[in-house]
Amino acid sequence: MQRTPGTPLNDPTPSHQVGDPDTPEPADEPSAGSPSSPGGRSWKWTVVFGSVGLVVLFLDQLTKALALAHLTPGEPVNVIGSLLKFNLIRNSGAAFSLGSGYTPYISVIQITVALGVIYLSRKLGSAGWAVAFGLLFGGAVGNILDRIFREPSPFHGHVVDFLQTPHWAIFNVADMAVTSAAVLLVIQTLRGIRLDGTREQRK
Repeated sequence: MQRTPGTPLNDPTPSHQVGDPDTPEPADEPSAGSPSSPGGRSWKWTVVFGSVGLVVLFLDQLTKALALAHLTPGEPVNVIGSLLKFNLIRNSGAAFSLGSGYTPYISVIQITVALGVIYLSRKLGSAGWAVAFGLLFGGAVGNILDRIFREPSPFHGHVVDFLQTPHWAIFNVADMAVTSAAVLLVIQTLRGIRLDGTREQRK
């Protein structure tokens, strides 16, 4: 048998396997649940959303319980001079004492917001949106619980407010969370980051 020029004498590789164009290349299989896959990314940010929401809800209810236990309405307590006071009131309106007298309607709106946030949380793909949704959910549910379970009656309950700063309405931790969520949502929108984490292409 004659040797093809350029081929080693003792080459153990069969000639039909060298450079065979019909041999398929192994496919790269993405690992299940990896951060780069849509399913894994959505699950991770949903966990962030839920964790932030639960922390906000816990802090809101804890601080309200402490305020009710240690503060007396009409007797403000200076914390940082005149910059921050503890001043206990019961608010029948929305955040920062707005909309007094519309408690049932405000309750329905807040419940709708909370349910909408839960529904949209399935599409989360961004840390900023996940944190904002968590703040919004925790704050909304914190005040919803007051309206449902506190006096004078279900869905007419008054929200516990106790934080006061100069030239501002008295508020609580839930109000702070909702306001922070609104600011963060505006920032995400201005940055062009969508709910799913993709960035808007700008001309």
